[in-house]
Amino acid sequence: MAEAERLARAALTRVLEPGDEHGGRWLRKIGPVELMRRLTSPDGESEAPAGVGERRFGGYRIRAAAAVPERDLDAVEAVGGRFICPGDLEWPGQLDDLGDARPVGLWLRGRPSLRTWALRSVAVVGARACTPYGAHMAAALGTGLAERGWVVVSGAAFGVDGAAHRGVLAADGATVAVLACGVDVGYPRGHAELIGRIAEQGLVIGELPPGAHPTPSRFILRNRVIAALTRGTVVVEAEYRSGSLVTARSAQKLGRFTMGVPGPATSGLSAGVHELLRGEGVLVTDAAEVIELVGDMGELAPARRGPVLARDLLDPVAARVLEAMPCRRPVGVREAALGAGTTTDETIGRLYELHSLGFVERHGDSWQLTAPAAQAPIVWRGGP
Repeated sequence: MAEAERLARAALTRVLEPGDEHGGRWLRKIGPVELMRRLTSPDGESEAPAGVGERRFGGYRIRAAAAVPERDLDAVEAVGGRFICPGDLEWPGQLDDLGDARPVGLWLRGRPSLRTWALRSVAVVGARACTPYGAHMAAALGTGLAERGWVVVSGAAFGVDGAAHRGVLAADGATVAVLACGVDVGYPRGHAELIGRIAEQGLVIGELPPGAHPTPSRFILRNRVIAALTRGTVVVEAEYRSGSLVTARSAQKLGRFTMGVPGPATSGLSAGVHELLRGEGVLVTDAAEVIELVGDMGELAPARRGPVLARDLLDPVAARVLEAMPCRRPVGVREAALGAGTTTDETIGRLYELHSLGFVERHGDSWQLTAPAAQAPIVWRGGP
């Protein structure tokens, strides 16, 4: 029975388009074996279920009649792949959050366990026509996440996706490519070598059977799998109208984290990311900040601050005396006390303290900033 269900689900990947909720609802109610039986029964022996029109039902039947699951299973095995479906040990449970839009099954190439890898994964997506800045940030995120033991999931497209995958591969890390076509199809063709490297070092997965070609709608629907599979989605460069924002919105609907890498305010390629950040998206600039959001308790990014200067460590009175000293001429104690707003005795004590620290030097009864301090720019306490 298990083998019959696997064959039925493999066949249904040729019948139902990714994300088909009508077919998914029918599949949930009667199961894959009964669904295929009804779709392949002679004309007149089965009726279209509620919510499925005659035209759609007729399309299902035409596709079901042409499906040969044994051939598809042999084809994926020939490229070192396999087919998994709900109920298998390798099936990622988080995909069940998609409800009736859940994949019927997944075709895989690669040795690692998808279920294990998905438990600690982050999606990095973005513009295909990205700028050098976007490619750099995507690669840096991929490398940083891989070095910290995280799996990077993306779509193997040109631009940001490819840069993220390459960043992971350069760090000898774990990456997953989710395709909108068959896992034996190298698309885009310019990334055929990259997809082959991912299959050797990581995983290449897809909902469509071997040999299936991509379409614009399949690219969009593929994004919901990327969002559901991971703990969070990072968008690096995206216009207002972008498939990457579809992934981010899917992640938000599923209760996943959504993050964005900011770019120049004048860049149209970052406009969509900035709009995401104006909403529920969280601004991130490196892998440590991503992990702080999606990781376990205590995985915090390092505190960000400017350099600590020696004068930042002075107590407030000594700092005021130092700031009261002119840059290019010596002053007496009285003038220094007047500028610092303190007493003469207090000023003398602070001047000797500053002298011991190398900030000032004494010339008879006068005091002057030392040459390095006189040349250094004024940096106010608390940072520039």
